[in-house]
Amino acid sequence: MDMKMLARLGAVAFGTVAILATAIEFSREEDAPSPQSTAPDTAADSLRGELVRCQLLGEAGIRDSACLRAWAENRRRFIAPAALTPESE
Repeated sequence: MDMKMLARLGAVAFGTVAILATAIEFSREEDAPSPQSTAPDTAADSLRGELVRCQLLGEAGIRDSACLRAWAENRRRFIAPAALTPESE
């Protein structure tokens, strides 16, 4: 076997594997998202909105009491995320 024939055989094998992988991926069904993850969390949305507002304030956010409370709540959620989930009880 010469190198040209070996290269063609490798290209055909690669193409076959690529087509097979694509067919398998398209035939898979997607998992339905859990209902818990689709429910909007209004507390997290309001905190996120407040943090964005504080970010837009810039240096004035340091003196804003609402920003200080929002940052404290954000730190609390970040440091102790297991305390917020009902599964941890």
